[in-house]
Amino acid sequence: MSRAQPEQQAPPVQRLRVRYAKRGRMRFTSHRDFSRAFERALVRARVPMAYSSGFNPHPRISYAGASPTGSASEAEYLEIGLAQVLDPADVARTLAGSLPPGLDVVEVADVATARTGGLTELLQASRWRVETDLPVTTARAGVTDFLALESVPVERMTKKGLRTFDCRTAVLHLEVEDAEVDAAGRPGSTLDLLLRHTVPSVRPDDVLTGIRSCSSLPLPDRVLLTRLAQGPLTPAEDGLEDPLSAAPAPG
Repeated sequence: MSRAQPEQQAPPVQRLRVRYAKRGRMRFTSHRDFSRAFERALVRARVPMAYSSGFNPHPRISYAGASPTGSASEAEYLEIGLAQVLDPADVARTLAGSLPPGLDVVEVADVATARTGGLTELLQASRWRVETDLPVTTARAGVTDFLALESVPVERMTKKGLRTFDCRTAVLHLEVEDAEVDAAGRPGSTLDLLLRHTVPSVRPDDVLTGIRSCSSLPLPDRVLLTRLAQGPLTPAEDGLEDPLSAAPAPG
């Protein structure tokens, strides 16, 4: 006896892109935990989601460029497909009231009015703030040694085992700020890091490992990583553009 075919779901009538932040203790939220919290928030907010076809339909949610667990972020992105056309501002407001504090909706935009390209394709690089307890002069000396090299191999344990990769080529900009205290007023140094998204991905902690491997930089006792932005690179590859901005006018 043949198995009954699953019901085919209608395609989304609207796609929205969501920018959200991970703040405070929520920086320790794993991607899996966030996805569960977000799906529960969609239900509480009564967002009319479109669903995938098949025997186990799932809400149409696409995640892109998730930050590592333990990192704070002001610029995480996802895309949802809806079964009904809604005002993005209304979706932002209802979701904001349904997510736990620290997982905060920053902006919601309609894909139809945004720049072309898939979300993963648009997220080409990230700008990070790296706060440590190292003195500015010490951090600056390590950064100078790192930037003088064309290649800096590092190792990291991944799901596929120990991998070795170059962390230097992904670094588009790296500078130690002049301030001798961090955002909380504690003594230390702050690094401004622009990092190209690569495969395998290079993370800010990989860059710190690379700096230590090629200099006398000591191991920091305190490190706080915060993603400030991610998006398409500017033509000069010295900054980022807004992935949710309206598509440029033709001509």
